[in-house]
Amino acid sequence: MTGALRALTLLVAAVVLVFGGLTGFRLLTASTDTDGTAPPTCTNQTIKKGAKLDSNVVEVDVYNASDRSGLANRVTINLQTNGFLGDSIGNSESATKPRRVAILTDERKDPRVRLVARQFKDKVAYRKPDIPVDGGVAVIVGDDYSKLRSKAPTSIRTDRDIEVCMPTVPLP
Repeated sequence: MTGALRALTLLVAAVVLVFGGLTGFRLLTASTDTDGTAPPTCTNQTIKKGAKLDSNVVEVDVYNASDRSGLANRVTINLQTNGFLGDSIGNSESATKPRRVAILTDERKDPRVRLVARQFKDKVAYRKPDIPVDGGVAVIVGDDYSKLRSKAPTSIRTDRDIEVCMPTVPLP
């Protein structure tokens, strides 16, 4: 009986080997089903006048104009803790060099700008953008930046219709 059992074991092992080899070869040589375009990471939605604008739909770019290494990254992480979407992070290429905090904007009263400004313990300066500001709120932090306000608001009532890009998570 041991000889028959060995033969059966070898036969099963051979079948598994052949099946695994064929399946692996098919997967290795199969074409991809993608068309080369990435799925959208968000969908455009309008938040109506009078509705609540939450921090989780506000993108914030943070730029470092100080000599403190990694400051923009730390500020971004702290803003993300309050629900904001971190976007661009880096050293500032703007001519604006605030002592503490500046927001680059053409419209100070934009609810997104007001909500971001309320996060900072420091007095926020407002400057005209001299670098690209695409869809988010651009913040520049300087040498005397201290920290975010504790218990800062994470939503605000909007005084106008606002177009936001709601993040989506693609499901497999």
